Amino acid sequence: MTDLHRLSIRELSEGLAGAKFSSRELTEHYLKRIAKLDTQVKSYVTVTAEQALAQADAADAAIKAGTATALTGVPIAHKDIFCTQGIKTTAGSKMLDNFISPYDATVVAKGRAAGLVTLGKVNMDEFAMGSTSENSFYGATANPWNLGHVPGGSSGGSAAAVSADLAPFATGTDTGGSIRQPASFCGLTGLKPSYGRVSRFGMIAYASSLDQGGPMARSAEDCAYLMNVMAGHDAKDSTSVEKDVDDYVANLNGTAVKGLRIGIPKQYFNVAGLDADVKARVEESLKKLEEMGATLVEIDLNMTEAYVPTYYLIAPAEASSNLSRYDGVRYGYRAENPVDLMDLYKRSRSEGFGAEVQRRILIGTYALSAGYYDAYYVKAQKVRRLIQQDFLKAFESVDVIAAPAAPTTAYKIGANLSPVEMYLGDIYTIAVNLAGLPAINAPVGFDKDNLPVGLQLIGNYWSESQLLSVVHQYQQATDWHTKRAAIAEENA
Repeated sequence: MTDLHRLSIRELSEGLAGAKFSSRELTEHYLKRIAKLDTQVKSYVTVTAEQALAQADAADAAIKAGTATALTGVPIAHKDIFCTQGIKTTAGSKMLDNFISPYDATVVAKGRAAGLVTLGKVNMDEFAMGSTSENSFYGATANPWNLGHVPGGSSGGSAAAVSADLAPFATGTDTGGSIRQPASFCGLTGLKPSYGRVSRFGMIAYASSLDQGGPMARSAEDCAYLMNVMAGHDAKDSTSVEKDVDDYVANLNGTAVKGLRIGIPKQYFNVAGLDADVKARVEESLKKLEEMGATLVEIDLNMTEAYVPTYYLIAPAEASSNLSRYDGVRYGYRAENPVDLMDLYKRSRSEGFGAEVQRRILIGTYALSAGYYDAYYVKAQKVRRLIQQDFLKAFESVDVIAAPAAPTTAYKIGANLSPVEMYLGDIYTIAVNLAGLPAINAPVGFDKDNLPVGLQLIGNYWSESQLLSVVHQYQQATDWHTKRAAIAEENA
């Protein structure tokens, strides 16, 4: 079969269970596509072909023995921020270019237990810091819709791999939009769960109070299948929440769009940098939801102007703390021939970290330093609480909040936007992480250059089922999620 990559997760699951094809055939199919097409996309850092085929054979045996789960034998790509036992785990950095993880992240272990087949590890901005996937030690990943453009970041490799049909779905992480923005840029569905819903154990930390793992796939239904595996309490993660997990697949039609109150923050649609095509596509998608029975309610989110400065104090401060462990002593990159211990520290860090990571460490260290801690970091934490309260007040009158996922479509590779321009591009996504809320991106059309546009829906705490359900029903009424880039249509 030459078109296995065009099947949904449900179709793959049913096909494997019904012996229409084997997991080995499916895995070989994807490995051939990666070998042929990823030289253009550059989404994978490490392809684990030998291990994948062994896992596929084990999956076929489990299916034959009647011990399979719904996802046994389905291939997956993992963002290279999740530790994978015996496989290089780099976080896109020279600092970890030689790091072979001795254990699995909980997300990876859960996938393995469910019978998922790991195709490999995909590219990302170094330590998840960036919005383009250009800040990677392994070079830039290309957007399958236009290879001269970025796929977004930091989960750009995950987005590009799924968009080019080099994996049926992928894991991503979202610290300030790193699932939703690349999903928007690549025409995918991507869910950032509530903080604490998915274990962070074995996920290399950027900003611990903001980081959250989630699924990236073509449709809400595909994401729901992966959420059923990823979500749940983990005793190894102190921030993981003990709360019952929904059956996200079973609940895909559980929320009625008819009567759903969708909040439209007027501040979000008056942002200076909002592209006209993006605004038009998002408004068209909201009109469609209105036709399906939803009610659009204008709301105020008065803290909008505080999002970027608050985030870019808290996230770098936590990064400065988290990345202090990379000192050239215990593991990771070590400078050659140091003259003394201080030289080892200095050169290991200056040679091992890229420019953007160094920039954020410096910002964070400054914000945490004596004399500035109260003025910057403590004040940012107080404003963070006000941002959270702003959302909670809005949810008293609406069920979900709508916004663009990004103010523009995908940038050109090498556009060399200034750090400030890049940070302002996160205006629609970072507040969700500051507040710990769930949010989802859904593809809703294209701009004049045929680059994808995304709609973001933000939910109240633990409303992942609701968000997946609303997007699923929107996707039953539209076909944007079925559109494929030309490279995805190619056969291996």
